[in-house]
Amino acid sequence: MVPLRPFNAAFRKAAKLPFVSCLAAPFKSVCYFSTQKKPPLLEDQPLKEVSNEETAALQPGRSPETSKRQETRRLNSTPHPRGKNNRQGDVPENKPFPKFRTKALPSTIKEEFRNLRNDDFVSKQKKPQRHLCLPERNQGSEILFGTAPCSLALGGSKRRFFQLFLKASRDGTSPGAEKFSQYAEERGIPVKRVQKKVLDALCKGGVHQGVCLEASPLRPLAWQEGPLHRAPVGKGSQRIWLVLEGIHDPMNLGAVLRTAHFLGVDGMVMSQRNSCSLTPVVSKASSGVMEVFDVFSTDDVQELLKTKSEEGWEILGTVGHGKIPEDIPVASCSDFRWIEPTVLLLGNEGYGLRPETQMLCHRMLTITPGRDLEFGVESLNVSVAAGILLHAICNQRNTSEIHPRVTASEGEGAESTAATDCNQKNEPTNILA
Repeated sequence: MVPLRPFNAAFRKAAKLPFVSCLAAPFKSVCYFSTQKKPPLLEDQPLKEVSNEETAALQPGRSPETSKRQETRRLNSTPHPRGKNNRQGDVPENKPFPKFRTKALPSTIKEEFRNLRNDDFVSKQKKPQRHLCLPERNQGSEILFGTAPCSLALGGSKRRFFQLFLKASRDGTSPGAEKFSQYAEERGIPVKRVQKKVLDALCKGGVHQGVCLEASPLRPLAWQEGPLHRAPVGKGSQRIWLVLEGIHDPMNLGAVLRTAHFLGVDGMVMSQRNSCSLTPVVSKASSGVMEVFDVFSTDDVQELLKTKSEEGWEILGTVGHGKIPEDIPVASCSDFRWIEPTVLLLGNEGYGLRPETQMLCHRMLTITPGRDLEFGVESLNVSVAAGILLHAICNQRNTSEIHPRVTASEGEGAESTAATDCNQKNEPTNILA
């Protein structure tokens, strides 16, 4: 019985016996029976005043110290009348959640947080990019990119080729990439398969379509050195040259090249000064036409125009709508009649032809708009204007007057007809055809 005495004492002091009453309803009520002595009811005791300490003591989970702290907070939160020496900033605000109240930060700390940047936080710092290892290149070479420029360049003989880069793929090589690889290996050109990031870096973000080709630069020949000016032209022959003066944008130059090649322009000459060079971007914009269409250059456009004018060629300039030059007749491109060899001039994207060049023109062609135009949009892009003007002229060509293309690969003293017939056999081909 001795071991049971602590148990009996604890049981008599406070024991809760749950009793579950069985009811017909789906809910059951749980009753607790305790042997602990309960305080007498308030109805049996006389009324008396109860202090705040006693009230706080009667509430469960509270102590007199807690009630004192709450009373102090309540007194501090009560607004006091402001006098001469009292400032508004000394009165604390009466907020419903005092425990979330924060102290005002000094101005220096605010300025410090204001000057923080994202890179000051470790979680927001960008991960350092790994250094991309690019393949070694030959000095002075350039990177052609895109399937059309690379295929037409490999099919021609204007450049020297160093290495071919193809995109490495886990799904296997595509038929186009397989043709590139086979064609390059037959000609002893090294082929390297690299990741897409390497190709992006080689072409500086251009659309490479998985193919890049390292080759020597393509530089235009002087128009006096090529066979272009030696081709015999009779009176009334329908020949047309396109001369570009001061074209800056490589995308415009590539678009003009593609349009001229498509519409059958016989020769193309561009000025050396203040003009875009024949870059891989021009080759991409021309869809590879720059690799098969000969482009010549001149350092003196006025000398070229004087020479062709003495040979009986008609010099046609171009001007925007409403910009009528003095002492030079202006005609619409739709009213022009092509009856003799012609040189068509296109000027800079911004200011057009220079005044000294305009003075050497026999006539000026313009494109008539279909409505009244606002200031600033009274002209077209140079590549769009070239397409409209060349189509209006070349559309008048007789089928019997279509001449083979004269290339820079012809012999020095060969006749043009025989040379073009021989050149047709060695016409550049597209390796993807």
